[in-house]
Parts: sequence; C-alpha cells; structure tokens
Amino acid sequence: MEEETLKEPGIQPVIRAYRKRWIILIIYISCICISTFQWIEYSIITNIVMKYYHVSATMVDWTSISFMIIWPIFIFPASYIIDKMGLRVAAFIGIVTTALGAGVKVLSVGEDLFYVVVLGQTIVSFSQTFLLNLPSKLTVAWFKFEEVSTACSLGIMGSILGVAFSFYVPPILVKDSDNLDDIAADLRVMCWSVFLVSMPLVLIVYFYFPKEPVHPPSIAMFEERINKKHITFSIFVKSIKILIKNKFFLLHLVAFGCNYGVYSVIGTLLNQIVLNYFPGTQEDVGKMGLIMIISGIGGSLITGYILDKTHKFKETSIIIFLSCAISLGAIWYALTIRNKMLTYLAIAVFGFFLNAYLPAGMEFGTEIAYPSPESTIMGLVYATAMTMSVILTIIFGKVLTSYGSSWCLFGMIAVSILGCGLTILTPNTLKRQEAYQKSIHANYTQILQGENNIERKL
Repeated sequence: MEEETLKEPGIQPVIRAYRKRWIILIIYISCICISTFQWIEYSIITNIVMKYYHVSATMVDWTSISFMIIWPIFIFPASYIIDKMGLRVAAFIGIVTTALGAGVKVLSVGEDLFYVVVLGQTIVSFSQTFLLNLPSKLTVAWFKFEEVSTACSLGIMGSILGVAFSFYVPPILVKDSDNLDDIAADLRVMCWSVFLVSMPLVLIVYFYFPKEPVHPPSIAMFEERINKKHITFSIFVKSIKILIKNKFFLLHLVAFGCNYGVYSVIGTLLNQIVLNYFPGTQEDVGKMGLIMIISGIGGSLITGYILDKTHKFKETSIIIFLSCAISLGAIWYALTIRNKMLTYLAIAVFGFFLNAYLPAGMEFGTEIAYPSPESTIMGLVYATAMTMSVILTIIFGKVLTSYGSSWCLFGMIAVSILGCGLTILTPNTLKRQEAYQKSIHANYTQILQGENNIERKL
C-alpha cells in the first residue's frame, strides 16, 4: 500500500499543492458569501420591514438573531458530520440549505407572511453550521503550511463580503414607500435574486468540489493523513471533552465571543443606532455598513499575511481588541457631534480592526487546541460566539431602546476591553507550529538515514 511505503526510511512523501486549490477556495467563498448575505438582509431595512409586515423592531431583530440561536443547537451534529464525512459533504449540505432557505423566502412576500421570513432565515442559519467553520479545515487540507493563515483569511473574507453586500444591496433594492405594493415588489426582487444566485452554486459544489486533494499540500497534512483515525461518535465526544477541559482554550472561547458578539450587535442594530442621530438616512446606513465591511476585508487579509510571517497570534489579537475599543469611542464621538463624514471614517476604522480579529482568533484557537480536529475546534468557537451574540444582541437591543445609542456603544467598548483582558490571560501556546517543525525535522532525519543506508550498501 502507498501509505505503508511512504513510512519506510528514505522514501520521501509525495507533497503537492494543486493550482485547483484556489478554485476550491473561490467556490467556498461564493457559498459562504450568499449564506451570510442573508444574515442581516432584513435588519438593515428594519424600518421598512416593520412597516410592510406590521411587526416591531424586536421582531425584525429576530431575523438575524435566529442565526445565532440555531448555531449552538446544531453545531455539534454538524461538526460530527464534517469530521466523519469531510469537506465535500459539508459544503454540499451548506449550499443546499442556503438555496432552500432563499427559496422559502420567495414565498414570504405578503403582509401576513412574516413567519415565512423567519422560517426561511432559520433554514439559512442551519446552513452556516456547515459553512462557517470550514476555513481552517479547508485551508489545511489544500494549502501549503506557509499559506494557511492567508488562505484562511481569504475564506473568512467570503463571510465578510456577504455581510458587506447585505449592508449595501437591500437598501438599494427595497425602497421606503407609503405604498405597500411597491415595497412588496421590491422584496420580491430581492428574494428572487438571492435564490437564483444560490442555485448554480449547488450544481458547482456537487460536480466540482472534492473531498480532499489526491496528495497532501504539506508535511503536517501528510502526517495527519497517515495517523488519521476512523471517526466514531465516541471519538468525537472524547475530542469535545478534551477541548472543554482545556482552560486556556475556554478563555479564548469567551474572548472570541466578545469580538463576535460586538460584530453581531453592530450588524443587527446599526440601522437603529445611526437613524437615532441621522433620521431618514437609510441609504447612508447601508453605505456605512458597506464601508465597515470592505475595510474589514482589508484588515482580515493584512492580518492573515502578518500571521503567516510572524505567527504572533496573541499579540495581534490584543492590539486588535484595543483598537476596536478606541474606534468604538470614535464612532460615539462622531455620532454625538452629528458629523456624518467623521462617522463614516470612524466606522471604517472600526470595521478594519473588528474583522481583522477573525483570522487571528481562529488561528490562535487552532494553535491552543491542536491536535483536535479543526472543524470541532471551530464548532466550539462559533457555538460560544453565537451564544454570546444572542445574549449581547438582546441586552444591547434593550439598552438601545431604554437608554439610547450612547450607552449601547459604551457597552460594546466594555465588551471589547473584556476580550482584550481574557486574551492577555491566555498563554501564547503554539502547539500546531511546534508539531509542524517537529514533523519537518523527523522527515528530514528519516531521509538522511535512508541516504546513509544506501551509501553503506554501495
């Protein structure tokens, strides 16, 4: 067998990074983009949705909160399926449920059909339990070790890009009007557009997205394939128990949840926060959200590049948390003095650092928890993050309603500082990096031993 042959001294493992890896990454980015687009497509036009469906702002908030509730419920079954059946099955289930949820919402246009909107959102949120935690697993399976952080950042960029479109497109497609028939026509265009974009991706994933490359892209992945165990439910549960007992990983879970919680609060409540200071500027809110996310894409890519070069996961995370807190203070100041241009600038800076944390947080979590499976690690990370997002979004929604935007922003600053403190307490453990260096050394030694044996025979 090839696997046994590769273990023999003097035989160098077949390592190959396929050009196809970039196409696979683009397919994944497209899938997660269309899924995350639907997260806040209704929240960003809260005032219009309230008018058309005759519901409260809190009810509209639940169209995005549903994404955070579904995750903790289904993430462990989803992680088990990913670990057992691989990338192809996970990606296919993810895009099929994305398209299905979008199709359900095509049927939601009607003043008494808000429950259909929520049903469609719930189905799409289920898709993210398969799609959102794939970047680490996909990039390790397809990319060279020195490309992993950058490729992971690009994968995360897909989810960020989806949110960016969601901030910008719905306010353009769905216009505020006193004629509910006009709003209905706009909603119909939005729902059909999302559904029609989703369907080709289902076919692309089915026909072109493999389980894994024929040959591994790195020594680390080669070693993982050789030592890979058959995943059973008991092994999966054991891996979760190991992670839960890792107190430093638990600290990181809460720190990651602080960042993602702020991300979710901003995504859900930005419309209401900004309109409190600039009434009637719905399209400006969409543009602010778009700029926040676009600058975040830059932050994510720069962070990935820095991490590939330095592996300073903890230090980078601390700087990002502090920068988020400072830029939130800048947003509060800009809104208070009602300076729209300064608000745009502050939101852009905030978005840069807010999204820059995602690759740093994911990679740091993987380092701390190695050698646990990437999908299980990300499953726990996002389960905690989504749970905290629900709690924080509900709390800050109440704070916004009862005490105003200022206290809402102050609360988010406090959460960012908490995340920074927890990261400081987390040891700078780089288990995956250490294992990679050991595997390189072991294989190099094995090759030298084989060459020496050949020389002695000659």
